[in-house]
Amino acid sequence: MKRWRSPNVMIAIPGASIKKLLMLIILGCMMMFMLVGALTSLRPEYRPSSSSLNDMAAHFPEETFIRLFALENRYFAQLLPKDRRQTNYSSLLFRLATSINPDDPRSLLGSELPGFALYDSKILIAGEGTDYTNMPYESAPPLEAMLAERQASVDELEQANKNEDEKPVPPPSQTTGGKKVVYIYNTHTHESFLPALKGVTDPDLAFHPTVNITKVGEKLAEELEKRGIGAEVSKIDIVSELLKKGMKYSQSYDMSRQTVVAAMKQNRDLHYFIDIHRDSRRRKYTTATINGVDYARVAFIIGGENATYEKNLQLATALHQLLQKKYPGLSRGVIEKKGAGTNGKFNQDLSENAILIEVGGVDNTFTELFRSVSALADVFSDYYWQAEKVEAPAPAEKK
Repeated sequence: MKRWRSPNVMIAIPGASIKKLLMLIILGCMMMFMLVGALTSLRPEYRPSSSSLNDMAAHFPEETFIRLFALENRYFAQLLPKDRRQTNYSSLLFRLATSINPDDPRSLLGSELPGFALYDSKILIAGEGTDYTNMPYESAPPLEAMLAERQASVDELEQANKNEDEKPVPPPSQTTGGKKVVYIYNTHTHESFLPALKGVTDPDLAFHPTVNITKVGEKLAEELEKRGIGAEVSKIDIVSELLKKGMKYSQSYDMSRQTVVAAMKQNRDLHYFIDIHRDSRRRKYTTATINGVDYARVAFIIGGENATYEKNLQLATALHQLLQKKYPGLSRGVIEKKGAGTNGKFNQDLSENAILIEVGGVDNTFTELFRSVSALADVFSDYYWQAEKVEAPAPAEKK
């Protein structure tokens, strides 16, 4: 036994207690290193990620976190109604164990009924004819079905390019000076369109490795460049990257996130990030006739589970309103998506100027898609140059 003396106090500490404490510290460090080693050696699809932690936290009601703050500062408890200031631990444990919220039957029905989780989405701004029965949705077939060989019609794509070339855009009065300020990418790179696929009529099979939604992204960049706005297009095939790393199709946003982060590091001039998709809805919902010409309708998707939600929503709202003025009926509106069965962020937490745009559906032609992309570039350039004017520093006063 060791003793410490002071003028007034004598403290005795048994040697056995010190040994036990040291052993616990050593064992704790060993277990921590073993746990970290086990987690880092797992395959990517089995590692815990921010999305899995977010899913876990989503099972906690909002008042749970307020109560945690109230443990340190009781004033937080006043934010809750009197009848909800006590924690219902049995309900909380039930939600954690089953992922079912007793107060919301959708949490049960959404996982049991096919397609029911779609109604977790919320229409923030409804475009013409948009309601909860025809909101955008994406089918997710097995990778085997997606990668099956299909013959594409290159003629349809070439004709679309010729049609667009017949409508020259006047030279821009201002440019970004060679800077690439818009980053365009496709999380679901193989999404394609039935008119471009020979002999394919099943919308669930509208996928192709080359003739696909990436052509729409490239066209958007081209149209922005015509209007003086420098745009960079991702050349990374997300589906191929998933296969290389043994990841699932549901992890597409995890993969595309890496490309966006890398682009942000390589080019500090990038300020806008646009993820282009195509809807799985049929033609009557995804086509608009404006001045006797058919366009592929567009929809703006905002992830409801990211920190920059409000800013993302402002951008989508502004673009929707500009489309309404110049191309009435082209926009299907602004949709919020979150909850089980969806990503909830769509990489939009990386920037205040990040959006996801659904352009057309499985039945639209590239001619219609390119018309819509030209319209998008038109209104985006209006928005961009107006924003640049507002944010430009005031000229210095002459002395």
